[in-house]
Amino acid sequence: MRLIHAFYEPPGDGPHPAIVALHGFGANALDLLGLAPYIAGGRFMVICPQGPMEVPLGPMTGYAWFPLRMGAPPDREAIDSATREATAFLEEALKKYPIDRRKLVLLGFSQGGMLASRIAVRNPSQFAALVGISTFFSPEIVKEVSDPAALQTLPVMIQHGSADDLIEVGMARASVETMRSLKMPVTYREYDCGHEITAEVLADLSEFLAAKVLEPIVRL
Repeated sequence: MRLIHAFYEPPGDGPHPAIVALHGFGANALDLLGLAPYIAGGRFMVICPQGPMEVPLGPMTGYAWFPLRMGAPPDREAIDSATREATAFLEEALKKYPIDRRKLVLLGFSQGGMLASRIAVRNPSQFAALVGISTFFSPEIVKEVSDPAALQTLPVMIQHGSADDLIEVGMARASVETMRSLKMPVTYREYDCGHEITAEVLADLSEFLAAKVLEPIVRL
């Protein structure tokens, strides 16, 4: 597969409900993997690809999906390239691993969440849910929508710390309004924490995924 990745597989032969988790700027493929046993009791396969861009962090190296340009407009070409690369990885993972395609979740933390939102709105019928943690969804994703009807049935969860000093909480609140403008079913949770994933975040995420993906109520 074209991207280095780490994965957690629950017991059994599958196919398994699965989460593809996109890490934030400066992290790596192992960054979100440790959450796997704590999300919905470890019932999801969790696949964590590593961003293709190296980020020097003193004596260590982190990774990113696209460069950050402080005080300058985003590099649209780099974001488009990252979107294509992550989408290609998804297609490869679906072929390689025993994934239940009806229960595929796309999750992104920080920069990974920005990328996840673009991928999801381009092909919403592929996913059972979209999750963004400590991130924001650009209003420009409205231009990326390919299937408005399918998007309106895609459950979304946005989780953010009120003391986040990297992505201000107002940006998360604005993301909720962007999703609602597209008539997406959004669940928003705000926490007394910073740019991080806490036990409370995991508990709410697990409850959301159980209700929307593992054991959804189907109305005929």
